[in-house]
Amino acid sequence: MKKLFIILLLINTTGVFAQKLDTLTIEKIMRDPKWIGLSPSAIRWTDDSKKILFNWNADQSGSGELYSISTVNAKPQKVNIAEQRSLSASDGDWNKSRTLKIYEKNGDLFLANIKTGSTIQLTNTEQPETAPVFNADGTEVVFKQGANLFALKLNSGQLKQLTNFVRTAKKDGEEPLNNQEQWLKRQQLELFDIIKKETKEEKLDSAKTAALAPQKLKELVTGTDKVNAIKISPDSKYITYRLTKPASGVKDAIVPNYVTASGFTEDIPNRSKVGRPSSTSRMFIFDTRRQSVYPVLTNDIPGIKDLPDYLKNYPNELAEKKKQNADREVTVAGPFWSDDSKNAVVVISSQDNKDRWIMRLDPVTGKLSLLDRQRDEAWVGGPGIENSEAGNVGFVDNTHFYFQSEASGYSHIYLVDVLSGVKKQLTSGKWEVQTLQLSNNKKTFYFTANIDHPGVTDFYSIQVSGGNPVKITGMKGGNEVTLSPDEKWLAIRYSYSNKPWELYIQANKPGAKAVQVTHSVSPEFTSYPWRDPEIITFKNRYGNDVYARQYLPKKANPAKPAVIFVHGAGYLQEVTYSWSYYFREYMFNNMLADNGYTVLDIDYTASAGYGRDWRTGIYRHMGGKDLTDQVDGVKYLVEKFGVNPKHVGLYGGSYGGFITLMGMFTEPNVFTAGGAIRSVTDWAHYNHGYTSNILNEPFTDENAYRKSSPIYFANGLKGNLLMLHGMIDQNVNYQDIIRLTQKLIELHKENWELASYPVEDHGFEQPSSWTDEYKRIFKLFEQTLKK
Repeated sequence: MKKLFIILLLINTTGVFAQKLDTLTIEKIMRDPKWIGLSPSAIRWTDDSKKILFNWNADQSGSGELYSISTVNAKPQKVNIAEQRSLSASDGDWNKSRTLKIYEKNGDLFLANIKTGSTIQLTNTEQPETAPVFNADGTEVVFKQGANLFALKLNSGQLKQLTNFVRTAKKDGEEPLNNQEQWLKRQQLELFDIIKKETKEEKLDSAKTAALAPQKLKELVTGTDKVNAIKISPDSKYITYRLTKPASGVKDAIVPNYVTASGFTEDIPNRSKVGRPSSTSRMFIFDTRRQSVYPVLTNDIPGIKDLPDYLKNYPNELAEKKKQNADREVTVAGPFWSDDSKNAVVVISSQDNKDRWIMRLDPVTGKLSLLDRQRDEAWVGGPGIENSEAGNVGFVDNTHFYFQSEASGYSHIYLVDVLSGVKKQLTSGKWEVQTLQLSNNKKTFYFTANIDHPGVTDFYSIQVSGGNPVKITGMKGGNEVTLSPDEKWLAIRYSYSNKPWELYIQANKPGAKAVQVTHSVSPEFTSYPWRDPEIITFKNRYGNDVYARQYLPKKANPAKPAVIFVHGAGYLQEVTYSWSYYFREYMFNNMLADNGYTVLDIDYTASAGYGRDWRTGIYRHMGGKDLTDQVDGVKYLVEKFGVNPKHVGLYGGSYGGFITLMGMFTEPNVFTAGGAIRSVTDWAHYNHGYTSNILNEPFTDENAYRKSSPIYFANGLKGNLLMLHGMIDQNVNYQDIIRLTQKLIELHKENWELASYPVEDHGFEQPSSWTDEYKRIFKLFEQTLKK
């Protein structure tokens, strides 16, 4: 028996008994995704640039573990626990020569010497230290503990507190005397010699005590405001910070959780809704030499009082706003300092997100001078702009500052001379700079962009002085690049339309060969001939090219049915030559095509990757151009492939669910059936950050919400609607779909169903839930589109 067991084991590991995927079924494709294989993720380099670290699993037996490969041995090796403990944090700060790295790990500070490979733990405290940086000459480490900044001298270990934030100022000495007390004290001093003598001695003692006393750290009074964004200039002369006043009267939603370990219904605290009061903030400067505090002056920002154009639709509100003549609330990010500490730049965003200013800061006075203003009557955004509070910005030398802007209609790299104000655009074209990194010597930019095709991302370099971009990667598809700290190597996470993500390593040279490191995909997955969906374009009714993936059946069903898949998130790029974020839907679309359906997957108006005008094309009307692009896609299918216009369905989740509802309610003659998953039904009940950018606020732009919310159009339902929603959805709350359900009941609509999933949040996790929802969607299409 022992010999037989060994033989069977060997045969099984060679894949002879590997399961083969002959026919796609919902049960097969909606299993735990481990059956596909676990792709590498969380790619990072060790500080010495010798190894790549990544989460992965060589088989489908368990969850991801930490692996590594080296630049001389590309065979993945598991990283043991002892080595994991010794690894530095992925972030941190480097000294100018890049020989030392300071980082925080588990609330303590560590100093890594890259040349020797040694690491020293600098702190071991109960209260965590965070955000460590080197000072200008690299002799000190400045870090945050609690709400305050501290400086640690590396050669002596001397620790100095730099700030002293307090809620209220401490009172020195005794309480002030009233009039009666002052008169009596003067009288005593006048009448009695002993009082005169004691008073004189007290003054002498006080003077001596004051002379011997150490200098007190200035109290920085915060009141009830919260302190954040504390930064110090490289020369340590200036410390800047923000005081944020929390909004009052904010009411948060509650999500009931019905399936709990306790057996009782438990409430999950949730988010607020669009239109809620917003916090406000001001930035201050603490001059450490003068021991003085003063604000950054925002009242003279050009256009600080400008009102948005949409208010023209509301004359009474516009007149009131003009009468108030108030400055708009802004958030100041930064400052960003030149290495010599002579120049500082801040990035300022208006709270209504219509403006972004890049301004030079005079740290002596707090005054600002304009370097760049980007005004967008929709909302300021785009790659490298909205990915963080300030976006991709920084100094390339002591006088030139780089940033990204959509001024040309696409997100590109710009340089501005902070002294003269002269700007230079470094990249241009109908493509987007999607990631941006300045080289260690500050002479080269590395960036990811879709220059060759909107759906292909490659890694490029360009000189800071300008010139033509140089393409470094060469594999068609999606290239997510992590540059080694010494900038000699690329760790590439690569995928193609029908090939999940794998890890490659390549020398940082144009035309160098990328070597595949991982082989993650299971034999079962590769046993099926997954489609490489053709990426096509069709013209929408406005004359614009709309990109789409099309899945064609080998043999169309006689009923000539078609399905439109609508991706979620709104601002997301789905039509690429890389492995889809919606991989389950990719597999489902293959299954639909196997069953005779023609499938179209569209990057509709508001999708990412196509520039500013496409991004903001839904401003003040969600369910407008984003929906008509789906309708025009149906027209394309009818004309190109002879699809039966009476047999068209659509489905999607989140924003895709919203479009499905709008399609079923407002285009009932185009769409016969729809599967709406975790759908927004009323934008007035979604979150503030996302919704207020696109539709403003419900009480300031009610028309936009009425035009954009499916619940107002529910009476238009004629076809067959299936709604599916997780009951503990903390993004699009279950309340959303319940409100629409009540509306459909009151409208006496009958051709709809609601499937509820008690244990699911916005992103489903349980394979049983995924299987159930897609079995229902497939059944809906089979019963309604193949008549």
